[in-house]
Amino acid sequence: MDRNPSPPPDPAHGEAADAIGDTVYSKHWLFSTLTRLIQLVTKHEEEDSDTQMQLADDDEEDLCRVWDMAMDKDVAGFLQEFKAADILLGVIAKSRCPRLTEICVGILGNIACFPDTCVALGKNEDLGVVLLLLLGDSDPPTLLETSRMLLTCVSQRDACGLWIDRIRQQSSVCPNLCFIMCSSTNLELLLKVGELVDKLFDIDEELMKNWITALPSEADDRESHCDVASSLLEAAKQLRSESPGGLEVYLHILELLTTTDEGMQMFDGPGKAVWDFLCEVVCEDLCQPDDPPLILQEQKVLLVQALAVLSALYSLQHQWKSTVDSCLPLVGSILRVLQYHNEYRENKAPSDTTDDDDDEPNYDQLQALLETTAEFLAEILPSLPKEEVAELVKRRYLTLKTCQAAVDGLLPQFKPALVQLASLLTDADPQLADEMQKRLCA
Repeated sequence: MDRNPSPPPDPAHGEAADAIGDTVYSKHWLFSTLTRLIQLVTKHEEEDSDTQMQLADDDEEDLCRVWDMAMDKDVAGFLQEFKAADILLGVIAKSRCPRLTEICVGILGNIACFPDTCVALGKNEDLGVVLLLLLGDSDPPTLLETSRMLLTCVSQRDACGLWIDRIRQQSSVCPNLCFIMCSSTNLELLLKVGELVDKLFDIDEELMKNWITALPSEADDRESHCDVASSLLEAAKQLRSESPGGLEVYLHILELLTTTDEGMQMFDGPGKAVWDFLCEVVCEDLCQPDDPPLILQEQKVLLVQALAVLSALYSLQHQWKSTVDSCLPLVGSILRVLQYHNEYRENKAPSDTTDDDDDEPNYDQLQALLETTAEFLAEILPSLPKEEVAELVKRRYLTLKTCQAAVDGLLPQFKPALVQLASLLTDADPQLADEMQKRLCA
């Protein structure tokens, strides 16, 4: 030999060449897993495409690893470069296995978490069509991952416009989402669908208007058409006791609806049911007589949203012929919110390092609650007859404390409403009327 033998290959160098970016993940392993996935689906399609495909434990485990790996930015970029989206789309189209479809959509959802890969995925027209059609699937885990991916895409600034246009063009999206909200009992799915609808309505008012004014299509193959407001109400009922965060999402959507003329017109039908539900939430869940004033801290967002929607719907009250028993507890709760707000602010220690004035978001939320509550009460007071004011006193809704809180909360902007209340109190409780007059003149 004219030279010495070559040294053995450096294992470390080989591993580095096979690694994806700066990760320890193997390109070869990823290639082989995706290749095996294609073979599995193709084989099942050729042999017995009419039966549901069963995913072997080993295959499922490997695909779940890919799902987890796709959360890494380098891996997501590599998968996009490797055109994994087309592979996964082909698998979804051929899949007869709900678990396999769920995993594939989950992988795509993780890839979409990064701006560059999200934009690239958004340009895939076929993928967009298939994902929106998957909202009509019957498998809850698949629906959850599909909703999660769509929410991720519309939340990315550079990809949002493309997906909004696509959603506008696909007429099945609205009825499919309404069907899920109307019929599902899966809390996680309802939360994610609510977040998706909330995001869509928040960034595109025209889309919201189109959905709430759309009539059911003859081509709609759902068992029954469910309008947007009724769908939101059914989902909120499911989430009421188990998921305060989920309820908050749906109350925000209802609040968005009340900001447009089209939305208010939509409440002509289901408005009474929404009103009754929100009255129950406020009076039974959020502000009880034996609650400490600190409850406002915990419930302020839900309270301000519920009261904002109720205030918007109050103008429709005459259509529903509501009884005294259905309205007075709400007035009592509104007065209690004002009372608790006063007591909460008075009871805060001067040395409290978490003072709301230093915590701007928290302070702003409490102020929003105070303003919303005061405006709503000022709207209600002029329409209360003398008999109902007497009943408020009898039920201990109107007390010295709540009257003082009402004066503090409504002055100076809503003084006429307070003057009228003091006048009506003259017969029901002269002493209370006297106290109110003193505070109004102070």
